Amino acid sequence: MNHAHLPSTEAAVTAVREVAHEYGLTVTVTEDIGADQTSRRTAAGAFTVTDPDGSLPHEAFVELGGTPAVTVRLFPEDDAAITVEGVEFHDVPRDSVPAFLRSLYGELAYVKGRIFPPGEWLVVPLPGDETYRELIMHTSLTPWLARSARNSS
Repeated sequence: MNHAHLPSTEAAVTAVREVAHEYGLTVTVTEDIGADQTSRRTAAGAFTVTDPDGSLPHEAFVELGGTPAVTVRLFPEDDAAITVEGVEFHDVPRDSVPAFLRSLYGELAYVKGRIFPPGEWLVVPLPGDETYRELIMHTSLTPWLARSARNSS
């Protein structure tokens, strides 16, 4: 995998902003800093701001304007959750987020219907044979997902 290493949430937010700029998209960022603010730090004691190692955890929620509708939640643990038109991709490595977004906006992502197992899947291919697939739980596809559909094989 030829991903640039994104050492921090801040570096990942910068990388997402760069992709948004490439595709002419607006970006809204909400940041939570401190163990008492981040979503995965429920084990932190009351009013505790730092992790046990003294670091300050940083989480960001990024909303990209345009089509498809995309949000990215960047976690301090080097991973992200990306939601595309309501389809949730969990545990995406933070380093893969820019390539994931380029695949979406570069029209490489597609919807694949299958007879068995039944269902429709959003498939997001990345360079280096890395591919993400998630089942589309909607009863009907959004316009962007419908346009991205490919014939079953």
